[in-house]
Amino acid sequence: MELISIGEAARRLNLKTSALRYYEERGLVRPAARHAGKRMYGQTELRRLALVALMQRLGVRLDTAAAVMDESGEQWRSVVREQISELDALLERAQGARKFLSAALTCPADHPTSECPHLISVLDRLFTGGTFEELLEEHSGDQDSPVR
Repeated sequence: MELISIGEAARRLNLKTSALRYYEERGLVRPAARHAGKRMYGQTELRRLALVALMQRLGVRLDTAAAVMDESGEQWRSVVREQISELDALLERAQGARKFLSAALTCPADHPTSECPHLISVLDRLFTGGTFEELLEEHSGDQDSPVR
């Protein structure tokens, strides 16, 4: 594959040229060459850019992308395992939020924080010293609970 310009690389990856310059500034990719002052990319650089763009789209940290591309096998695997653990925690919080909001929708009251007895009791427990973890544990199997 011949070298392509920064503009063409950005177009192919559906990115702005400023993103490619930023990735270069962060040390994630270097142009294969420069012609008339323009950054030029070959297949290797485009693959690196594609990986970075994919990880960015997935919400993965740029440091993780850098590790995958540049660190030794065990080092990048360790970084990826850490990122997966963080994603697992994020998924757990998101699932809890989804369950809470879905359950809250079952309350017929117009103002659940002042008219829904179950939600009021949950909120009062938090205010009087209960922890989020305790409430989640207590209500994990309760189908009518706004906290699961």
